[in-house]
Amino acid sequence: MKKIKIILMVFVALFTVNGCDEEDFELSNPSGLSPETYFRTETQVQSAVNAIYANMQTIGLYTRIYFFAMDNMSHENAGNSQLEADKRAFLEYSFDASHPPISWYWDSCYRGINKANFVINNEERINEIPSSLLSDDKKARFVGEAKFMRAFYYFLLVTRFGDVPLITVIPEDGSGFPRSPKEDVYDQIVKDLNDASESLWERGRTENGRATQGAAYALLGKTHLYREQYQEALDAFSNIYGDYSLEEDYYANFREEDEFGPESIFEVNYDDDLGNSAVWNSNASGEGANEVTFRGQEYGFNDWFNVYPSEDLLSEYEDGDIRFDETFYTVGDTFAGGVIESIPNDRSAAWRKYQNYYKDVNEDMASGINFKVIRYADVLLMMAEAENALGNPEQAIEYINEVRERADLQPLSMDLSQDKVFTAIVHERMVELAGEQVRFPDLVRWELAADYLSEYGFQAGKNEIWPIPNDEIAANESIGQEDQNPGY
Repeated sequence: MKKIKIILMVFVALFTVNGCDEEDFELSNPSGLSPETYFRTETQVQSAVNAIYANMQTIGLYTRIYFFAMDNMSHENAGNSQLEADKRAFLEYSFDASHPPISWYWDSCYRGINKANFVINNEERINEIPSSLLSDDKKARFVGEAKFMRAFYYFLLVTRFGDVPLITVIPEDGSGFPRSPKEDVYDQIVKDLNDASESLWERGRTENGRATQGAAYALLGKTHLYREQYQEALDAFSNIYGDYSLEEDYYANFREEDEFGPESIFEVNYDDDLGNSAVWNSNASGEGANEVTFRGQEYGFNDWFNVYPSEDLLSEYEDGDIRFDETFYTVGDTFAGGVIESIPNDRSAAWRKYQNYYKDVNEDMASGINFKVIRYADVLLMMAEAENALGNPEQAIEYINEVRERADLQPLSMDLSQDKVFTAIVHERMVELAGEQVRFPDLVRWELAADYLSEYGFQAGKNEIWPIPNDEIAANESIGQEDQNPGY
């Protein structure tokens, strides 16, 4: 099967609550489903775990808001006149705590966490299932998947909001949880990923789309890197170095037919054959058929064309870098409809990455192209960053050159200083990972966001993180306006 089908029937009804507003949280439904009676078979456990993944496929995350928010805030995108106001707000940093997309993002993550907690907190019941019905190996893997996904959602939250409620239990009432220091959240992420790395299966042993041991090590290394724990990051990455490889064809990373290739470590799965009937009702819940993303339609030059690649991004590419032509369309290029004679609004380029134009004349809202959350090129560049920070620029250059070789570029000289290697990493991550939602977090953690983005309205000390949504403050008894992030 191409990917796991992350659609549930009865089970998903258990989890349609706000991240911290647990007033309506029920662990039973009219059919009598409850934790005490639910975890009896492999099918039930797998359904519970599948439900956790489903929250990645919401409008608040990868179906729509996440790519707009990250690509716009980094100014890899510029906006055409028809760009909707709630998306333009990310370009201009004009969002506030009342901004609905930010609330959807928050809710999507916490609903996923609630589902993960339901599995993790019922590990004892899962282990009581006879091994004749569910092997011990699979029991551990299912719990490991839940821990990986809980860590993943918390990573999305802590990098966007800073201090957030840290919920690892099934709430007993609707009073909510206070914000926890971000370092405590990071500690929980590390703990969950360490646990997951011990029980998840290796790539190739499980269905495409599920978290693997390699994905756990990759996210663990990324977490340590974000905390400037460089040796710990390298220790994590060393577990997967050489187990993956770069695609020979860079563009294969962004074609539907080449998903789960040798470079893929973790992907958000979409498949338009599986249905999208609930997509407009899934801002945050993950309930129903949401197996498509709007990315193609939104960015497509022959369709809505709400955004286009910024001149700052286009000018970053070196002459001869094959990634330019595999990331963007320009006049004279060919697509399924023939030769591109002009790009609307006299734009100099449009996005090719993650577009279906290699096979379709027009996009629609039902794109089935997966999002690469972490791929091996990203890991190589993160390893380079860690080595350079530890005073090993020559080793860092070797990792960078692995990535540059595929781009048909000359290798970097081995005698570059530590500062020049860092500058090379900033450049290489920008062009290798363009439009993959990593540029803005990179600039923030490097403390370079103001240098690059102030001209667009970015305010240092404020816009590095988002406001806690007003909806959360109103619903959560443990968070008040006095707990809001600075500037909001």
